[in-house]
Amino acid sequence: MSSTALVMIQQLYAAFAKGDVPTVLGSLAADIAWTEAAGFPYGGTYHGPTAVLDGVFMRLATEWDGYAAVPSEYVDGGDTVVALGLYSGRYKATGKHFEARFAHVWKVRDGQAYQFEQFVDSLKVNEALQA
Repeated sequence: MSSTALVMIQQLYAAFAKGDVPTVLGSLAADIAWTEAAGFPYGGTYHGPTAVLDGVFMRLATEWDGYAAVPSEYVDGGDTVVALGLYSGRYKATGKHFEARFAHVWKVRDGQAYQFEQFVDSLKVNEALQA
């Protein structure tokens, strides 16, 4: 049987895939700490849904064509969920496409994600940024 946290995270990825940003943001706790990996173009920790929207989602939407984060496997640890998957997209400024594996570690409380940490092959992403 799947945990409530796993179901919520799966729904979050489905909303992201449809471009349903309000649902994604609604899944984030007001005090979320969202950490993008060092070496990733948006590396650092963002605090709160507005910071995630401005610092990550808006940049993905405006700087990339067809950016996707597609999980292929989930590890259900109760209130901790790990998603393994593949990023892909085309960087608008260079026209270069990339694919890179990711691992996302989510921590959930009271039906909302309060912590997110990204692990990614940032070399693959940065290659797309280079002219």
